[in-house]
Amino acid sequence: MADPQVQIGGSQPIDEGDVEMEGGNDGAEVVEVGESVAAGGAGEEEEKPAQRVTFVDYLKSPMVELLIGSGEAQTLLTAHKALLSKSPFFAENFASSGNTRIELVDDDLDAVSCFLEYLYTGEYFPHKLANGLEPDPTAPKVDDNGAQLLKHAKVYTLAEKLSMPALKSLSHSKIHLITSTALAEIAYARYVYQHTTRSDLTIRKPVASFWGQRSHVLRHETEGSFRDMCLEFPEFAFDVLSFVLDAEERRAQRRGDEEVGKSARKRARGQ
Repeated sequence: MADPQVQIGGSQPIDEGDVEMEGGNDGAEVVEVGESVAAGGAGEEEEKPAQRVTFVDYLKSPMVELLIGSGEAQTLLTAHKALLSKSPFFAENFASSGNTRIELVDDDLDAVSCFLEYLYTGEYFPHKLANGLEPDPTAPKVDDNGAQLLKHAKVYTLAEKLSMPALKSLSHSKIHLITSTALAEIAYARYVYQHTTRSDLTIRKPVASFWGQRSHVLRHETEGSFRDMCLEFPEFAFDVLSFVLDAEERRAQRRGDEEVGKSARKRARGQ
């Protein structure tokens, strides 16, 4: 969508007659039709509006090669430099080295493709609709292996790397619009705890909340994957346990339990 064009006040012609200063004094300045007067006097230059960058300007910029992945799966993509520069990651790279080929050997091809689609169009497939995500004919209605969840999770971590907060927010919102199974959720949780930092509560907290509310039921549907996940990522187990204990403490407070914060069971000592 084109940016609105801003016109400087006073540059538009006045439709009718001469304009006189209020009070009708003989010495009042008269502004003729079509004439503009600078606020600081005749000797000052009129401020010029900032030049708007159009989409054509982006397309006129040089092409940059992006080398994605490694080995036989390595793929070469191209994109316009001016659009890539919207990412501080690329902008700093161009400023420091001037390279026209950038290697992203550790990044996912589909995630980079979604990033480029977002740069050119402001969205990436599947688009968000008023009632969810647009249908993907290549994907099942229920994500049973985590592929759909991981698609957006990988866009999220790539957006973090490229310092694109709006893309991070968009991808995270799409994660919560996917219907999935317990096995898919475990695959997603494993990716989140493997590729995000402990301080990233935006994506980790909902994962811990999901399993804190449902682990007593869903763990039986994961074929041992929930146990393996807890052993592989102790931070995940701690976050889930913390959610369960916090929820129980809030329930106890609502009941007016006098033993909140105290041990409810005495244990024999010295045995």
